[in-house]
Formats: sequence, C-alpha cells, structure tokens
Amino acid sequence: MERVMKLGAESPVVIFTKSSCCMSHSIETLIRSFGANPTVYDLDELPNGREMEKALVELGCQPSVPAVFIGKELVGGSNEIMSLNLRGNKLKQLLIKANAIWV
Repeated sequence: MERVMKLGAESPVVIFTKSSCCMSHSIETLIRSFGANPTVYDLDELPNGREMEKALVELGCQPSVPAVFIGKELVGGSNEIMSLNLRGNKLKQLLIKANAIWV
C-alpha cells in the first residue's frame, strides 16, 4: 500500500490501469482532454502489479482499476471521475488545483 501511495504522489495526476481495461482507457482519455499529462501505470505490465492491485483494493478501489490520484490524493475510480466531470467544473478544478493544467 505504501508503494501505491508513494507512486500516486509523484505526479499531479497518476492513473493505475490495466492495458485490457476499456474504462481505464476512457478515464485516461478524459483527463488528457483537459490538457493534463497523467503518469500511467499499467498493472498487468509491472512485475509487482498484482501486489499494487491488492493495495488499491485495500484502499477502497472496487474494481481496482482505473484508480486515479489527483494532487497526491486518491480520488477514486471511473465512477468518481465521471461524477466529478458531470458536476460542472469539479474535475477541471481538481486538475487546476493539482497544477496538472493551467487556465
């Protein structure tokens, strides 16, 4: 869990994904559409990916991917990100606050 939290804090936006997950791709595309350049970790391509996936589940991510950190905080998965996006400028505001994008 400590490793996941450390990686999640290394960039303004970090997304934990699996290469076969269409929702992971959709969330990454959405975040990039704002002009952000997230750090993306494909868990199925990392040697310790299974451990990291278990840690994400322990942190409350159900399903484990996509898991999005913005501004060093775990925001959640696709439901949380889509909800923020649909509630006006909430997602954009988070990205600005994290210095992931500029106005």
